[in-house]
Amino acid sequence: MRTAFAIRPAISADIPVLRELIDASVRRLQSGDYSAAQIDSALRTVFGVDSQLVNDGTYLLVEAVPADSSEKIVIVACGGWSKRKTLYGGDRWRDRQDDMLDPETEAAKIRAFFIHPDWARQGIGTLLLDACESAARAAGFTRFEMGATLTGAKLFQKRGYLAMERLDVPLESDITLPIIHMVKEAVG
Repeated sequence: MRTAFAIRPAISADIPVLRELIDASVRRLQSGDYSAAQIDSALRTVFGVDSQLVNDGTYLLVEAVPADSSEKIVIVACGGWSKRKTLYGGDRWRDRQDDMLDPETEAAKIRAFFIHPDWARQGIGTLLLDACESAARAAGFTRFEMGATLTGAKLFQKRGYLAMERLDVPLESDITLPIIHMVKEAVG
């Protein structure tokens, strides 16, 4: 029996589960691109749930819905889009810009994508990205941009995002986290 995937907006009650998912995703899926020190520091400072996205209704999650109704529905991924200026970072990130964007002149921000490692490489990231782009287009945005991790940039490049520049996000002490500023024009 095949598992189906359902997407819904995250709610505040989901945040504890999302924190665990993010930790597992970063520690296992990003370990090939970042050192243990970068991962630990990023989880304390920049990676995490952005409750503003949850409050805005633009942070989505993917649930695995088993065909057998006796099995539990599990949250397997999260990610969102934003109509605010912050390019990346969760609640603990100090460099936030929560001003609203103008869809006529500015790009929607694609934000905070994390897939549980047990569910990686099953098309869930693409499913979630398509849902975020569709919602942003429905809100009037014609361009998207993101601060992609080195791990995530591989998927986003396949989905039409262009790398504009490498950014080194300052974390703790002298630790930095390289990310890629990426952009895409909306199609259709």
